[in-house]
Amino acid sequence: METRLLGVLVELQRRGTMRAVARATGYGTSAVSAQLAALERDVGVALLERVGRNVQFTAAGRRLVEHAEQILVTVEAARAALRAATEPTGLLHVGAYASALSADIVPVARHLAISHPRLRLELQEREPAEVLQLLADDRIDLGFVYDYSLVPRFRDDGGAVRFICATPMVLAIPAGRQAPAVVDSSALLESLADLSWVVNSRGDDDGELIERVCAAVGVIPTIAHKVDSLGLILDFVAADLGIALLPAFVPVRAGVNLVSLATDGPQRRMYAVTRPGGQHWPATSLVTESVAAHAVQAAGSRVLERDPGASHPPYPNGSG
Repeated sequence: METRLLGVLVELQRRGTMRAVARATGYGTSAVSAQLAALERDVGVALLERVGRNVQFTAAGRRLVEHAEQILVTVEAARAALRAATEPTGLLHVGAYASALSADIVPVARHLAISHPRLRLELQEREPAEVLQLLADDRIDLGFVYDYSLVPRFRDDGGAVRFICATPMVLAIPAGRQAPAVVDSSALLESLADLSWVVNSRGDDDGELIERVCAAVGVIPTIAHKVDSLGLILDFVAADLGIALLPAFVPVRAGVNLVSLATDGPQRRMYAVTRPGGQHWPATSLVTESVAAHAVQAAGSRVLERDPGASHPPYPNGSG
């Protein structure tokens, strides 16, 4: 079985139609069909069956897809091992959310431009769902995403998904409203029950996080505003338009109080993601390791600069 043909089969499983595979691979639809027919001849069993104008996998086809994915990962790992001794070169496409770009990836890119001049990074600001879609479409090579401990989306699998670090969340409230230094009970959330919340406009996880936090104390939140950046969320809070849950490294802003949550409060977790096998590429491995080292090294100082009296570990290690 040719790995090239197995790759087309896996693409069909991911994308659903031969036309979508053709768009993604650059082959014509007839060429995709011919390649799949050649694979069927190689294995000697029917892998697909016609349903109307589309095709679906037979039982044998579904089994082969499972093996094909592992075969392709193993082949890519072998290629990466052979390249491991060479200096990372070429163009690496990276997608990541805004705060990861500004805090960790841009500093790493600046350093790598000096230490590895033959490696070029092309960066895109994207939310996690967009990163995953770009990876599936083969439009980026490496992504950095986040989820919340109370709204888990990712899990370190020892391969294509790697946990980097976790950041505690803080409650951002207008400076004119009284609040304790640390929220260690339901009293504060109950007192703020009549206020609106400000959340991310490009994903639903922020709203789900707030609903789960509030549900624990019997409060139904009102999500009134959706905006596209942490800085803009702070602007809304400073204007007394609402309150928000934000990662603890957000800068101090006039008109905003940042209130620490209890030690068992929610965290925002950072992950590096690739296509299966892609984590072994020298350039991907170098950038992932560099970003991870920068993020972990900078983690404590980001929180301590804002809250030198914090008693809880600001960035717990482990995948949670």
